[in-house]
Amino acid sequence: MALKKTLGIILLLFVVGMNSSYAQARILRGVVLDKQSDEPIPFASVVFKVNGRGVLTDSLGRFDFQLNTWPVGDTLQVLNVGYKITEIPFANIKDSSSITVYIEVLPSRSEAIVKVKYNRALWFWRKIIASKPKNNRTVYDNYGYEVYNKLELDLNKVNKDKLEKNFVLKPLKFAFDYTDTTSERDPFLPVYLTETISDYYYQKKPFRTREVIKATNASGFTNESWMKQLGATYQNINVYDNQIPVFDKSFVSPFSDNGDNYYNFKLLDTQYLSKRRLVHLQFKPKHVGENTFEGDCWVNDTTFAIQKITLRPALDANINFVTGLTLIQEYKLISDSAWFLYKDKFVVDIAPTGQNKLGFKGRKTTTYRNVIVNSDSVTNELNKSKPSEDIILVPNTQNLPDSFWLQNRFEPLSKNEQNIYSLLDTLQNNKTFIFYKNSVDFLTTGTKYIGNYVIGPWYYWLSGNRWEGTRVRFDLGTNRGFSQHWNLHGYLAYGFQDKKYKGLGEIKYQFSRKPWSYIMASYKSDLDNGQVVYDQLGSDNIFAVFARKPNVPYKFQQIREKKLEYFAETNKSFSFGLTLSSRQFTPLLNLPGKEYFPSKNGDPLNTFETRFKIRYAYQERFLESNFDRSSFGSEYPILQLIYTHGFSGILNSSYDYNRIDFNISDYLKIAPYGSLRYNLFAGKVFGTLPYQMLVHQPGNEWYYYSYHSFNLMNRFEYLTDQYAGFNIEHNIGSGLFRYVPLTRKLKLRQFWEVKGVAGNLSDANKQLNFVEGAPFKSLDGKLYMEVGTGVDNILKFFRIDFIWRVLPQPLPDVKQQRFGVFFGFRFAL
Repeated sequence: MALKKTLGIILLLFVVGMNSSYAQARILRGVVLDKQSDEPIPFASVVFKVNGRGVLTDSLGRFDFQLNTWPVGDTLQVLNVGYKITEIPFANIKDSSSITVYIEVLPSRSEAIVKVKYNRALWFWRKIIASKPKNNRTVYDNYGYEVYNKLELDLNKVNKDKLEKNFVLKPLKFAFDYTDTTSERDPFLPVYLTETISDYYYQKKPFRTREVIKATNASGFTNESWMKQLGATYQNINVYDNQIPVFDKSFVSPFSDNGDNYYNFKLLDTQYLSKRRLVHLQFKPKHVGENTFEGDCWVNDTTFAIQKITLRPALDANINFVTGLTLIQEYKLISDSAWFLYKDKFVVDIAPTGQNKLGFKGRKTTTYRNVIVNSDSVTNELNKSKPSEDIILVPNTQNLPDSFWLQNRFEPLSKNEQNIYSLLDTLQNNKTFIFYKNSVDFLTTGTKYIGNYVIGPWYYWLSGNRWEGTRVRFDLGTNRGFSQHWNLHGYLAYGFQDKKYKGLGEIKYQFSRKPWSYIMASYKSDLDNGQVVYDQLGSDNIFAVFARKPNVPYKFQQIREKKLEYFAETNKSFSFGLTLSSRQFTPLLNLPGKEYFPSKNGDPLNTFETRFKIRYAYQERFLESNFDRSSFGSEYPILQLIYTHGFSGILNSSYDYNRIDFNISDYLKIAPYGSLRYNLFAGKVFGTLPYQMLVHQPGNEWYYYSYHSFNLMNRFEYLTDQYAGFNIEHNIGSGLFRYVPLTRKLKLRQFWEVKGVAGNLSDANKQLNFVEGAPFKSLDGKLYMEVGTGVDNILKFFRIDFIWRVLPQPLPDVKQQRFGVFFGFRFAL
């Protein structure tokens, strides 16, 4: 009994001692994050600088210490390869607290490379390349998953006190109360957030994709076309591909088949995760100024599959306005040896006015779950779609209650993300904010919505030319608030010198937006403003007043046109157009008049024609707005064939003829050698006709550069009834500029171009059109060619072209037709 009592006392004392020990222990927990991307840093070292005690962060960047005494005089150090050493004095850490440590990437610097006979890092890289066929998700015949996309936009480096005093922003002072001012980071203001939840399906052969967007959360954002861009279809990045897209550029992947030509690799360390050994591999560019990445990855040492990778563009990569960018991908096992993408994160810092000025931070996080591969269920879903690439926006997916998102989003929102919705709801009802937003839209797009109507573009309101003098114009149209199917548009213009009114009226009925189809009727009576191709500057534009070449004769003619047009797309990437048009030309200045073209069957220079167009553009992307849309292009060549037939005797027309035109164009990203775009074209006109029905090769009489025109050729200079030509432009990127530190820092870009056309004009067409005072010539089977080079991305917005005409010989006596300097403006990252 005495023994039991003694043991009980000892046990009690032991428990009390243990409890006392735990009561005295102090806990320090934390997480280590990348300062730019907020991404957790796995397996980073967290150590006491004086004491020497340390731990590694786990796969989520977390760590914790249990301390008997609080080491006030010590300093916490965080170390990780490729990052600056971060030190936090314990005097700045609260007793028993949780901390967040942000560490910053070390800037690239030249390192001594020790050459050895056996490079184990390169051997390991080759193993990854050899295993690509079995680890790349394209190995599967099909796959599907549920995907959650979250896109956030913040204002970065916000100086709250300064902005609140700005008289323009003062009425929006309340918005700055949402600014996050965490001490470890630059203050930022979350301003926008969108979320989507989709089901995505993919098939390799034949290629097909289908995405069903079943939930969207985007306050104040209603454009259906834009919502489709926020899904999963257009945001897939595959690190196993040879090239990785970053905005409108392509970068060489470190796991490109020839990545060893562009990267140096280094083995760092190994760690175990879920009883699997992971090898830490670092990669850095071999050369400066190329579109390459630097970063690191964790790779399974058995399957040689990537488990996590971090990519950052090289310091000298030629991207505008971007001061920080990180791409992160994480993979999870879906079977014993197959890894599939689990999380995809993209974070970018954009500073339009300077690195330390107010800018933007964009964050895109995509999470995948419920992955299925090689399944009949994927095939069954794909069979529901007719196009090879289909995006379905399920009706009534917007304005879902908060309870839905709390239950269905893959991960909870942070406190700052939750605040965004409150801020947006407030701003959408703020009159000052709405006024500012509408003003910016009007200045950038040129048009303004007023109820169910649209006015503009404003840059047509005032212009001038030699024939009309000062010209004013006003456009008015309807929008989809007026009708979902009917669209009305027109303009009225007046010249104060010729004292005549001009105008256009058109009515369109939209049958469908998917696939796109409509019928349109229009009447136009106006001057030919000189815009032959869409990227050419026309005279009916306020900017044209300042850009026209001197000493080039003006050429004016009046056009009256009645037109009926039908357009329809198919689900197989084909589109068809049928146009019936009646056109009456009246030459006014420096062009042969009607007296040179007498007609027995109808009015001179009056034509009625039908035009049939067929176009093939595989997986072309569009952005829709009101009743129009703009093409984002295609990853494949675009082909177009047009057949035109003219009828005499209809609506006083005078001419029978046939015409065929064909072109093929493509835009190629060829990392690391920039981009290449080309256009090949040919055509033939059958008949003896006035110049308006022949092909006058597109000349450019402005100093504003036109890709689709011959910039040293005047309008109507060369008439052809048969032709074939080419247009090639290679934008090299940094090119030679990457070898000079100053031009590399300015991010200048180099390009070269060559354009040519060979053509002919029949003797009968020469006899009819080559009359006194006519500006026409014939190439007589010779090749016209101009070559050029120049500097792109000047001050991030401008381009200068130096162009020489080299053929046909002899060259014109006029100097400005032998050599020219042209300017252009564009916005690109």
